[in-house]
Amino acid sequence: MKMDNDQHRIVAEAQANQLSEKESKYRRAKIWQMGFFAANNTATNIFMFLMMNVAYFATGPIGLGTVVVSTLITGSRIFDGITDPIIGLWIDKTDGKYGKFRPFMVLGYVVMTVAVLLIFFTNQHAPESLRLVYFILLYMLYIIGYTFQTAVTKSGQSVITTDPSQRPLFSTFDITLTSILFAAAPIYLSSYLVPKYGGFTANTEALFHEFALTFIAISGVFTLLAIIGIWSSDISENFGTGQTVKITFKDMIAILKRNRALQMLIVAASTDKLGQQVATNSIVMVVIFGVIIGDFSLYGTLAGIMMIPNIILVLFGTGFAAKFGTKKGYIVSTWLAMFAFTTMFLLLWLGEPSQIRLGNWNFMTIAFLVAYVFGTGVRTLSGGLVIPMIPDVTDYETYLTGRYAPGVMGTIFSFVDKMISSLAQTLIGVLLAVIGFREVFPDVDTPYSDSLFWVGVFLFIGTLMIAWIISLVAMKFYPLSKDKMKEVQDELQKRREENLASK
Repeated sequence: MKMDNDQHRIVAEAQANQLSEKESKYRRAKIWQMGFFAANNTATNIFMFLMMNVAYFATGPIGLGTVVVSTLITGSRIFDGITDPIIGLWIDKTDGKYGKFRPFMVLGYVVMTVAVLLIFFTNQHAPESLRLVYFILLYMLYIIGYTFQTAVTKSGQSVITTDPSQRPLFSTFDITLTSILFAAAPIYLSSYLVPKYGGFTANTEALFHEFALTFIAISGVFTLLAIIGIWSSDISENFGTGQTVKITFKDMIAILKRNRALQMLIVAASTDKLGQQVATNSIVMVVIFGVIIGDFSLYGTLAGIMMIPNIILVLFGTGFAAKFGTKKGYIVSTWLAMFAFTTMFLLLWLGEPSQIRLGNWNFMTIAFLVAYVFGTGVRTLSGGLVIPMIPDVTDYETYLTGRYAPGVMGTIFSFVDKMISSLAQTLIGVLLAVIGFREVFPDVDTPYSDSLFWVGVFLFIGTLMIAWIISLVAMKFYPLSKDKMKEVQDELQKRREENLASK
């Protein structure tokens, strides 16, 4: 028996040593570093949620028309996409005392804060003839700051960890924080701000003053946490293979033409982003919950209810992605989201939406609640798994060509992503204008109509279904499976060791 125990011990030690040797090939982050850095995306999402509601302020105190505002936001996002490659090159050329990424996190937060304060506190007091131009300039300033900080979310992961099995952990923290944000923010908006100020249109200035100041402060805390999380990793030794390779605009074109993984990820993620920006827009939420269902406060209540289920789905989904690969996790979560949103469509179309009330536990309420909570959870999981795929694509480019260009890779991705997703506000504005909402958007007091039902359901469900079909086709041609990423990281580690030895 003693011999058997010794043999078991020797085998166990050998397996542990083998696992330790396998893990030592990769640069791994501490758990808290992954969690803190994920707060960078939450910091920018806080600003994004605030600015998703800017149309109400622009058409109210500033006095701009609905179609004008929608078109301006679209044009500004196109400008945002054009500036992305410039900012990406700037990030890749930066390697100073404070690293490559931290300066852009600070700069992004400061620029967004200044732009938002000027929009909500000064734009409405400008001369009427100048308000439109002033709004355009301030909105452009905001999206430049937004790009500074979001570019780091996409590119900074490449220095945090090189372990393919650890990268989905970023999504665990990111989606958990995002779920908490998008659970708390709608409650804050629909159950606190809107009742306090009598709706979006009764006392718009005061509502948005409190809205902006609160969200700016919260975003600042998350930005600080993210800077702390990446601090020790943001050093020259962790940039690619340790060998500097100059990147130019010409290289950016070559990367986009050659890198199939980048191409397919752009197609999948940008269409998903368009669908999600349309479906989660505050105007669409007002139509679905305030008009079709007839209880806008339900929107905020459901956001709170689904926080815990969302986190459970995230833990399960990112664990699945860590085991079977991020690509596989993305595909499975997309199929599940399609099933859930198809169920919601059938309930809203064939059932009686006005019966959906938390105090009335009938079939409609239970079925819609389950489909909405599950569907929103897997939709969030699907979108969140895209982010750790970006450093995979970055490392794949280094593997193919030797070029380490996290800023360029992230902003090439953002450029195309924003070109497509910028259509969201215009699509909403045009479709609503077609059915009569040319001067103001639907509010919680807008009467129900069949035309508003079909436009609302298409914006809430139809755009997502189209996007997911395109994404699943793109994933058929995405080459970075879990096994392929292990091959990529093994080769990059070999090159790092060779470059270190040569120095």
